[in-house]
Amino acid sequence: TKQQFLNLADSYFNVDNYEKASEAYLELFKKDTLMDGFHYNKMLQSLSKTSNKERKEAFLATMSASFPRELMENMDFNEQMLQSESTDGLTYEIFNLASNSPQTDFAPSFYDSKLLFSSGRDQDKKNMYAPGNEGYFKIYESKIQPNGKVTSIQPFHQITKAKFHQATPYYSSKLNKILYVLSNTEGGELTFDPKGKNALAIGMQAIDGEFRLLLKDLSTSFYYPFYDDASGKLYFAADFEDGYGGTDLYYVFTNNGQVMSAPVNLGPRINSPGNEVAPYIFEGSFYFASDVFYGLGGMDIYKSNIEDDGYGIPINLGKGINTPYDDFGLILRNEDKGLLGYFASNRPGGKGKDDLYGFKVAEKPGLRTLTLKGKIYKPYDNSAMVGKAAVRLYNAQGELLAETYSDEKGNYRIEVPWENQVVLESTKERFSVFEKKLGQEELDALDNGAYDIQIAEYDDLVEEKEGKKVVKMDKFYFATATTRLSPEIEAELDKVAAFVKEFPQAQLRIETYTDSRGGSSFNYRLTQGRSDAIKKYLVSKGVPATNILYSIGYGEEKILNNCANGVFCIDALHKQNQRSLVVVLNDNVFFD
Repeated sequence: TKQQFLNLADSYFNVDNYEKASEAYLELFKKDTLMDGFHYNKMLQSLSKTSNKERKEAFLATMSASFPRELMENMDFNEQMLQSESTDGLTYEIFNLASNSPQTDFAPSFYDSKLLFSSGRDQDKKNMYAPGNEGYFKIYESKIQPNGKVTSIQPFHQITKAKFHQATPYYSSKLNKILYVLSNTEGGELTFDPKGKNALAIGMQAIDGEFRLLLKDLSTSFYYPFYDDASGKLYFAADFEDGYGGTDLYYVFTNNGQVMSAPVNLGPRINSPGNEVAPYIFEGSFYFASDVFYGLGGMDIYKSNIEDDGYGIPINLGKGINTPYDDFGLILRNEDKGLLGYFASNRPGGKGKDDLYGFKVAEKPGLRTLTLKGKIYKPYDNSAMVGKAAVRLYNAQGELLAETYSDEKGNYRIEVPWENQVVLESTKERFSVFEKKLGQEELDALDNGAYDIQIAEYDDLVEEKEGKKVVKMDKFYFATATTRLSPEIEAELDKVAAFVKEFPQAQLRIETYTDSRGGSSFNYRLTQGRSDAIKKYLVSKGVPATNILYSIGYGEEKILNNCANGVFCIDALHKQNQRSLVVVLNDNVFFD
């Protein structure tokens, strides 16, 4: 049956037999193309760890449309980065902690000058946790030494003692409280949902004070609480059924730690078809661990820039921290010289299943990236957003770094490894071309903020008149027998200057006409003077003289109505013949 294939595939996966696991998952996929995303991720992980990487690429090519766009962008960015071995350029001094035991040790957390962590080292045979054949996870403390290593390991006694799990602590200095996960119990015994699951809840306890449950559900487990002092948000991992994969990352709004909202999923930029755990915020960066299929190992640690409207692409920390094994639970803080951090890993050479590792590094871990995002709209109407416009980013050598398209609301977003100088370009058929060179000072000032782009639509700025394509202007009149440009005329000619700025390849001919009143030769001279005055003004407004191929006065040569010489007409009819046009001569080849 399908369930038997699934159980078989999962069994192979859990014992690291990825060849057999990938075969079983692929066989299951043949029988059930609607396999859930969590098992898609396991299948892709298995293929990534075997000689079947080509099959993974083929599968992704055929199924990419069924995955969120953000997931595919994340994958492309990280695979290119890892293949090119781009790094953050940092040297990590990593060391195994003396606090590790033969059992599982994980989830480090700073507590003033101490390090809290979780461990299954309690070997009370009367109270063992069957799935791991270890003791129930408990919280321990140790003293952090100046070199980052730890001493004086002992159970953490400042929370209420419990018989079952108490793990993944986080200490908030603002609240002066410890947040941690614990087994759901009732009357001192484990409680189970109708399917026999004992879930984990999140509790909060004041130091040597009151305990309060924050998040509890009989069927949903909550993991890895992290309280952001700046925003008052409580972040955590949970296995809600409507998530993107296994465990997803969420937050709730709180009032001094008391939950005030429903859980908010961090979305597909962060969450994947796999498992995401261990959220941690440090200096504007969001760190977490994920076993998404395009990583280096099982669980890898990622960093995402926190932006005003969401998150940047999660960047794999690379081989400086991550291994082909599980690496997770990173924490960081500033020290006198650089940064001190800790994380957990089951890499070879440790003392137990998962070990705690410390590290020192000069700067914040994670490849620095450049994010440009904003809206694309028309310069003469900032409510007119432009969808499906191409956006390209080039480096200083003119090499294409990335390309994307604006969505239907005109939003665009592009993220690449950091460059000190780039050229941003945006194009769309029958629109002007936007091109802007951005140097390091401008890029630093942006700091992931919005950078809007304006491109003009050609057909908004031109119209058909007298069988010719001309720049759109409201009709204007010169004072009788003069070539002087009034402010009203100049305001209309400014539209021509704006047009040429948007379409600098335009070749123009200025045409001016009069009515039949007055002498013919006088009218020729008058209109030529008016055309020359228009040209002079346009050049003064930045229109290159080379763009104006002709400046011609036609006098009364081309009358539009019957008001020719000797015909009586009212003034309004004569005025129909008084006009100035700016003709676009190369309209037919503009967009070839």
